[in-house]
Amino acid sequence: MGVVEDTEPPLKRAKRDETNGFSGSNSSVRVSSVTNSLGDLMARPLTSSQGDDETIGSKGVIKKSEFVRIITRTLYSLGYGKAGAMLEEESGIPLHHSFVETFMEQVRDGKWDESIVTLHRIGLLDEKDVKAASFLLLEQKFLELLKFDKIAEALGTLRNEIEPLRINTKRVHELASSLILSGPGKENVSSRSKVLEELQSLLPASVIIPEKRLESLVESSLHIQRDACVFHNTLDSDLSLYSDHQCGKHQIPSQTVQILESHTDEVWFLQYSHNGKYLASSSKDQTAIIWEINANGHMSLKHKLVGHQKPVTAILWSPDDSQVLTCGAEEVIRRWDVDSGDCLHTYEKGGIGPISCGWYSDGKGIIAGMTDRSICMWDLDGREMECWKGQRTQKVSDIAMTDDGKWLVSVCKDSVISLFDREATVERLIEEEETITSFSLSNDNKYVLVNLLNQEIRLWSIEGDPKIVTRYKGHKRSRFLIRSCFGGYEQGFIASGSEDSQVYIWHRSTGKLITELPGHAGAVNCVSWSPTNLHVMASASDDGTIRIWGLDRINPHKQEKQVQGSSSNGVLHQCNGN
Repeated sequence: MGVVEDTEPPLKRAKRDETNGFSGSNSSVRVSSVTNSLGDLMARPLTSSQGDDETIGSKGVIKKSEFVRIITRTLYSLGYGKAGAMLEEESGIPLHHSFVETFMEQVRDGKWDESIVTLHRIGLLDEKDVKAASFLLLEQKFLELLKFDKIAEALGTLRNEIEPLRINTKRVHELASSLILSGPGKENVSSRSKVLEELQSLLPASVIIPEKRLESLVESSLHIQRDACVFHNTLDSDLSLYSDHQCGKHQIPSQTVQILESHTDEVWFLQYSHNGKYLASSSKDQTAIIWEINANGHMSLKHKLVGHQKPVTAILWSPDDSQVLTCGAEEVIRRWDVDSGDCLHTYEKGGIGPISCGWYSDGKGIIAGMTDRSICMWDLDGREMECWKGQRTQKVSDIAMTDDGKWLVSVCKDSVISLFDREATVERLIEEEETITSFSLSNDNKYVLVNLLNQEIRLWSIEGDPKIVTRYKGHKRSRFLIRSCFGGYEQGFIASGSEDSQVYIWHRSTGKLITELPGHAGAVNCVSWSPTNLHVMASASDDGTIRIWGLDRINPHKQEKQVQGSSSNGVLHQCNGN
């Protein structure tokens, strides 16, 4: 049987008093040592004899002693006990002062009265810290006495040691209740290692160095570098400690890598599936297309969905990506199976048509904004579940439900978005000064991106009372419905179409315009950023094409226009109206 290496710092271990697994209740150090004036017992603050004034690093701001102690703490935390002990010995800089080592050992051994005395010898400057730590130690002492049925001693500790501290009165009452109501051993007793963890949170880091302090410093440095990177669009797994992090503009999709030309008229809408395996598009040509993405990122036509008698204004993925909805302009809504391309159901209401549609958060129903300004809800079989009358939706309206199913978001007036709480049946409003043309929800459902008639996009926070966070300007919009989207790493960018045939991309938090992407020959109506590939985006245009954008490092000689009119699985699917 092997020997388990001790990863704790080397120290002289005091002999453990094994009486009932507890010691200290009969110590010669009595109550008066705890409850008398704390100032009389406090020693001078601890000082180190080695390296306190010496600094390292080019800026002269890193204290060598602190630096070495943090490295030593990390070595012990990683299980490299021998290396940690060797560093202490070779540097002459101990991880902790001898008083601290003694204090920690006394806590481990349950020598509570002795630990109180040592606590004061450590020399904490803040009396509140001393009282809080003393309370924690005496509370553990009380609970362990109670556990071993030493009721009288537990009561004495409570009355003569804990209560005179005059802090945490609520907890004192709870401890008293455990004596009266619960009986011996009923109150939960924390492990002594847990007590040490809590003490670490109470005592200054200079006294007990936090276990993961080095990891925290390194992570903070990486996060600062990442947040300061204007073009940051890489996964955290790509960050390295070997060099400072800085993304270039080349991390933003800005190069056309494929052109899709299977639509025969203006392309009005497109959206990636949640799993990133498909792209769906809809067009003025009265069709919708499901595109499949192969292993190397190449798009091919999977299904062409035919059956609408009017332009298809939108195509939306179900939560599990197994189905799509298509919305015929003021006509009908159709539900399609993604695998087969079959039309599964048609939703319509006599005399009125849909303006917009969306899925229930669980995929078991659909919602629609209708031409009579009502909002209707159906189950998948077409049974109407609800229909709200009144001025709810407008001619160019979007409608969506948050992922938890709680909030229904819709344009309820020209310049107002309704946030309707379906559980509490209360409504909050986003009130703009200009006409709203479209909106989209962020993945975390905490923000709404609002497109306005005045060529401005605004980001609203909808946690609590709605408020404007950022504004984005530069794109062109005068006549058409232009859509924007979130995208990139943690949705850190905003992309939008524009009537000047370009795609615009802004930094989400600053509102700074990063780039403009030319290429289309007509207004860009809609953009969608891949949810699984940070470096891929798609745009739909009045020129009848869809452009797939990738990184500019691809060999431009290989970026030939590829017409995807058909493929081995690209067949037409006619909806029979069922």
